[in-house]
This record gives sequence, C-alpha cells and structure tokens, in this order.
Amino acid sequence: MEMIYHSVKELIGKTPLLELEIKVPHGSRIFAKLEMNNPGGSIKDRLGFYLIEQAFKEHKLHKGMTVIEPTAGNTGIGVALAASYYDLKTILVVPEKFSQEKQTLMKALGAQLVHTPSEDGIVGAIKKVAELAAATPDSYVPMQFKNLDNPDAYYHSIAPEIAREMAANQLQIDGFAAGVGSGGTFVGMARYFKELSPAIQTAIVEPEGSILNGGPQHAHRTEGIGVEFIPPFLDKKNVDHIFTISDQAAFSWVKRSAKEQGLLIGSSSGAALAASLKLAEVLPPHSNIVTVFPDSSERYLSQKIYD
Repeated sequence: MEMIYHSVKELIGKTPLLELEIKVPHGSRIFAKLEMNNPGGSIKDRLGFYLIEQAFKEHKLHKGMTVIEPTAGNTGIGVALAASYYDLKTILVVPEKFSQEKQTLMKALGAQLVHTPSEDGIVGAIKKVAELAAATPDSYVPMQFKNLDNPDAYYHSIAPEIAREMAANQLQIDGFAAGVGSGGTFVGMARYFKELSPAIQTAIVEPEGSILNGGPQHAHRTEGIGVEFIPPFLDKKNVDHIFTISDQAAFSWVKRSAKEQGLLIGSSSGAALAASLKLAEVLPPHSNIVTVFPDSSERYLSQKIYD
C-alpha cells in the first residue's frame, strides 16, 4: 500500500542504499546511503530531531525556549527543522566561510544567524555560543561536539537501516567508511557495526588539514568534515583505519559521480567515496563496503563545487 505522510518528521530516514557503478579494487562492491533524500537535504536531519527530542525527554528543553548551536551548516538545518516542528526559537552560530546555500536554508526555517570570523573556525563559533547562551534567558545548547546523544542518533537510526537493507539482500558488511566532523556519525555507526560483527573493518574519512592522522591543521575546501580538536566521544577502540583525503581527490569524485553516475554529491561524499576505494584495497577480495553520502552538491554551488 502506498503511504501518505502527515509531517516532515515522518520523512526523515529510510533513505536509499545505492550500489555504486564504479570499478572497485579486488572485485569489491561499495554501497552508499543517499542522505540527501532527507527533507532538510542531509544526514543531519536525523541528528537535529534526536537532539531536540532527547532534550525534551530529559527536561532540559520546553516550549518557548531558545536553542543555540554552533554549526558548519547541515546540523544547523537539522536543528532548525526540528525547532520549527516543536515551535522553538533558534540561534545558529556559523563561521562566515561556510556555504551561502546552507545559511539561506537555515534562515528560511526561521533561525537567526550569528557569524564568526572564518579564521576562527568552529572553535570560534563554540566560544560565541557560550557568550550568547549566558546572555539569553531560557536557552538550551545541544552542543553536538560534546553531546553523547550525537553518536546515539546514528546508532539507533542509519546503522540499523543499513544492516537491515544489506541482510535483506543476503549481503554481509565487510567494511564501513564515513567522514568525521563532530564525529557522531562515525562513532555511532562504527559502534553498531562492531557489535554486529567485530570483523567489520571501519575507516574514518578526513580531509587534509584535519588532525586525526597527525597532520597539521589548516584550511581545506572539503566541507562538513575535518576536525580542529578531538571530539570527547571519539575514542579509537572502533577505528581500524584513518584515511586522509585531499581536496583534489574529493572534488574529482564529486565531478566524476555527476558525469558518470548522475549522482549530485557534496565534497564530503566525494571524500567518503575516495576513502571507500582505499578501504577496498586493504580488505579481502569481493568485500562489501558501506558508506554514507551526507548531502548533495546543490548546497555548494556558490562554492564552485564543479569548477
């Protein structure tokens, strides 16, 4: 029976899992979860609603309050979407450098935006949030970078979805790769997959300029992933590999995915694809690798993603 949905909330999750039509080392296969199919256009819709709903359950949040959060964009859209649904005010603190499309969408959902200097990165946005929260009565800061509900959001949603979809097609999961920004997506999903089978090899994806592989911190074009500090919930017990992907490699796969497969993916998805191919090189032949494409290229056109 065809379904009729009755709220935006019902549209979150259950996104397609696509086997990519590309040549993969050793005859392996790559399956990508297309998270741009969420109503707010990214995987962070899952997080926005989970953070807000958990805060209500724990009595940290109630109707009429103001939610304040630092964000590179997609989490802000997810939080603003959830806040709009629950009739909350939203203030989002965004470094100036991030895409104009994402900032426009946050404002369209009713959020007030506060900008911080690009050179201060997400650390500068976090400091500004603390100032705003102290000056704003009846406010709540989910703080995705420290909140354990962040990885839990993915542990309870996207990871079991992928496991069910693969099992329904008699396919075992041999490898998993995902980008790290706040770290929640990777940590929650890696925990679920390692509990499912300790043999599943997990790989963190980061851009050059992120610090997880020991390289120096510097600016990068790949948006939405990369860390300036180690998130407190990012332990290494479920990490088998860390792949540092250049902007050139990430954007090359962005362009190739559009031209060769008709997939309009963002740069973090390009990096995830490049890392999945690296993971295929170290796994046994004919392995099945799952990854996440967090969003689409459409919210990065002002960043000249195809140039």
